[in-house]
Amino acid sequence: MGQVVAAVAYHKGRKVADIALNEGRQWATKPDHFVWIGLRDPDSELHTLQEQFNLHELAMEDAIAQHTRPKLETFGDALFMVLYSPIRNGDRLEFVETQLFAGKGYVISARYGDSAPYSTVRQRCEARPLLLEHGEDFVLYALLSFVIENYRPLLDCVHTELEDIEQTVLSRPLAQSDVERIHSLRRDLLRLRRQVAPLSEICQELQQLDFPFIDKHMRPYFRDIAIHVNRLLEDLTGLREMADHAIEIGLLLESSRQSLTQRKFAAWAAILAFPTAVAGVYGMNFENMPELTWHYGYFGVLGVIGVGCVALFANFKRMGWL
Repeated sequence: MGQVVAAVAYHKGRKVADIALNEGRQWATKPDHFVWIGLRDPDSELHTLQEQFNLHELAMEDAIAQHTRPKLETFGDALFMVLYSPIRNGDRLEFVETQLFAGKGYVISARYGDSAPYSTVRQRCEARPLLLEHGEDFVLYALLSFVIENYRPLLDCVHTELEDIEQTVLSRPLAQSDVERIHSLRRDLLRLRRQVAPLSEICQELQQLDFPFIDKHMRPYFRDIAIHVNRLLEDLTGLREMADHAIEIGLLLESSRQSLTQRKFAAWAAILAFPTAVAGVYGMNFENMPELTWHYGYFGVLGVIGVGCVALFANFKRMGWL
């Protein structure tokens, strides 16, 4: 069973009365009145409102099915909108669906889940009666703006986390947990973009719709929302690039560390190869090798090996290989 969070009738921007759900149509048809009904996890309440406000059956099908993409659909002089608010549940990113029905004299919002409640939006609107006097279109603007506001803190958190990862990558090699976290953030950013991108089209359509309840003077407000949406999209693109750069920097640093290690191995292999080569020559035991009969031959060969190894070590040290 769903919950009726609030059902209020307004007249010229001011609250008139809290109403029962079955009284919505009666108040909505009064001159200069409109009703704003807020539902949470509705069930039979939507069917009650469908009968009162003649909500289109296709909109009802989408509302009952849920989990469609963000969209705006028009049915005659009424519209149906689907929006999603992001929330963090531990390390998981989840989206709470909000459905909006609007027409002449009514706005119905239905929220499915535990996103920030819309009571804040209602309080803001009621505190600005001159704007609320516009009616249904201002409520739509306020709800849409509130949903978009929910994305900003989440993007700020992702930005901070990516900056921390970048600092970590510069100080030590990438661990498996770092790679998994970056991959998780990139996936979340893609999901966020999938929910934000359609909002730009929705704002454009709201600026162009010629509905009785959408005042032309409200179009700049919807244009302002479109600007905020475009900024969100730009920030999402920038954050994805940050995640990609973090991986690239980690790979470059790791490649540099491996290259340094390989140079050290190569330098020591060259140093060890010199005495091995000299010892291999004198280990052939040919009879006609004059040095074999020299009294100081053993010490001479050791001296040559020592001088050669020291020279190689100094040369590699100068080159930065050791």
